[in-house]
Amino acid sequence: MFRKILVVVMLIPVFSFAQYERPGSTDGQFLKIGVSPRGTAMADAYISVVDGAEAAYYNAAALAWLQGTDVVFNHTVWFAGINHDFIAAAKTFGDAGTFGLSVTGLYTDEMKVRTPLQPNGTGETFYAGNYRVGLTYSRYFTDKVTIGLNLNYINLSLHKDFSAEAVSIDIATMYKSEFRDFTFAMQISNFGSDIKYVNESYPLPTNFTFGASINAVELEAQKLLVSFSAVKPNDGSPLMQVGSEWNYNNTFFLRGGYNINHEVASFTFGTGFKINYAEYSFRTDYSYSKYELLGGSHRFGLAVRI
Repeated sequence: MFRKILVVVMLIPVFSFAQYERPGSTDGQFLKIGVSPRGTAMADAYISVVDGAEAAYYNAAALAWLQGTDVVFNHTVWFAGINHDFIAAAKTFGDAGTFGLSVTGLYTDEMKVRTPLQPNGTGETFYAGNYRVGLTYSRYFTDKVTIGLNLNYINLSLHKDFSAEAVSIDIATMYKSEFRDFTFAMQISNFGSDIKYVNESYPLPTNFTFGASINAVELEAQKLLVSFSAVKPNDGSPLMQVGSEWNYNNTFFLRGGYNINHEVASFTFGTGFKINYAEYSFRTDYSYSKYELLGGSHRFGLAVRI
């Protein structure tokens, strides 16, 4: 019975969003920005690949596969001097499941308050920022299937006394097989309340995402992972991403990807290193994403697993 309910819930966006394209009709656009250097290096074809604390953003159901504790910090150099950060931690508590906590922030540097009469500044300063705080829970449904849920609080703040709030949920499921690590996953993201500024309300950018990945090549010291994902947003046409990751001895990684049917994003690439020391595993990742006329965006990440 639960499986039927889960299937129905996951298919709701397919029928709800299939016929609608409404650019500019949603708020909280920062929720669409990829947070992972590894994931964005693969053009965000990442829903079936992600593991560890980054799953709090990409696929809540993936957290259940975590053994131990994982902590990540990712930084994105966004456009126009804007910064984007993602911090997350997750821990597995045996049969009770896996819990995660994550914070995403898109924020500016300090800016001057300017008016038509004082274009050089009034002497006041302010910061503008958009933030998401998420609490994640994931557990096994069967030995090969996991489920996950995110509860999110979202805050958009401009000048003092001018902010908006919303709450949302993400629902996800993931299937892993033993054949070349074939994995299939899907998630509904940002399903929640509207964001209201003064007298205007706008919905969140709700997405339905599914994807799959497999090790196309498996050698003694090398692997080549290929993945794809498809996204149907509630404010635009369907998007698709394809990505790949070459893994040498589970230590050095080269990645690349491409965005299909996206008006701005195009190719991506990146690299990563992983070092094991005692009971600790340290990871560092980098990615570059090309955005046509906007230029490029760089992402850096550090993580430790215990």
